[in-house]
Amino acid sequence: MNNTTEDKTVAIVSYIFFIGWIVAFVLHNNNKTELGAFHLRQNHGLYITRIILWWIPVICWILNIIVFIFWLIGLINATQGEQKPIPIIGEFYQDLFKGIGK
Repeated sequence: MNNTTEDKTVAIVSYIFFIGWIVAFVLHNNNKTELGAFHLRQNHGLYITRIILWWIPVICWILNIIVFIFWLIGLINATQGEQKPIPIIGEFYQDLFKGIGK
């Protein structure tokens, strides 16, 4: 898949804290691409997962380490311009948040 620098920028910026996600969302609305939409949905799902895990006291830190690893995988995929879903939950996020980026 041949992605432009702007496509990758939206994908990468979406992984930089929540403000980065908002900036990427605005940039994406100006020039919609599949790569940008894909990574906006992936990271949005990770943010929701982190919020949910915050309220599970006993295993919260272990699960947050796993979510961090998934976040890192998503960021690496974005920098490489790939649309690979993050393990286990990536396809679910794509279905759940299919309206983001359309």
